[in-house]
Amino acid sequence: MPNDDLTGQVALVTGGGRGIGAGIARELAAAGARVAVAARTREQVEGVAREIGGLALEVDVTDKAAVERMVAETEGRLGPIDLLAANAGISNSSDVWEGEPEEWWRVFEVNVLGVYLSARAMIPGMLERGRGRIVVTGSGAGYLPGASNTAYTSSKAAATRLAETLAESLRDTPVRVFLISPGLVRTEMTEGRFADDAPWTPPELAPRLVRVLATGRADELAGRYIHAEHDDIEELIGRAEEIRRDDLNAIRLRR
Repeated sequence: MPNDDLTGQVALVTGGGRGIGAGIARELAAAGARVAVAARTREQVEGVAREIGGLALEVDVTDKAAVERMVAETEGRLGPIDLLAANAGISNSSDVWEGEPEEWWRVFEVNVLGVYLSARAMIPGMLERGRGRIVVTGSGAGYLPGASNTAYTSSKAAATRLAETLAESLRDTPVRVFLISPGLVRTEMTEGRFADDAPWTPPELAPRLVRVLATGRADELAGRYIHAEHDDIEELIGRAEEIRRDDLNAIRLRR
């Protein structure tokens, strides 16, 4: 695999205080990027930021003003943002007929509105500078059968569509949007919800994938659904023309 050095890049990772987001922050920093770590829990983001020499930001991604401050502080402290890893996400465990509507809707606010607000705050600057990449963390839960958590699955389906259509709307610009699925990774969100013999995905795969996407080598795959475990990103890069021509790595209804 190429070295994929990211020296000189600035990355902002939402949901970066734990789990997949923390892994992404560590990977990008190890590759040489200057990284801002954003999440709602100050203790967590400070811990990760201290570990990687990054910037800690306590942020609620559903708050427009807070997101705009997040972007401004990152760029004021670290420089123009080259990469947004829109990773913040939550779930719940309540059935529709038992839980409170506010609890159910809060999942949508974080998982969908949070992506929208973060991208909205960053894209104008990226367009002005003539460069920028956004990686949205999706999930197979957004389309795979058998799930029962209506808030999480529906929100991830929406985030998937948001990422693809945003990529299309930016197709003729220098900004690229990617959609990834980390797979089933052991995190605080998944622990206890799946059996020990479930098909767990190694936690390092999603961060490695984001690192490759940050280099620009995979820009032809913008808008495609890329699974951290089941897709070989190097193979996909080599097949990018075919993938775009035949509309592969996309969630479609076939009749």
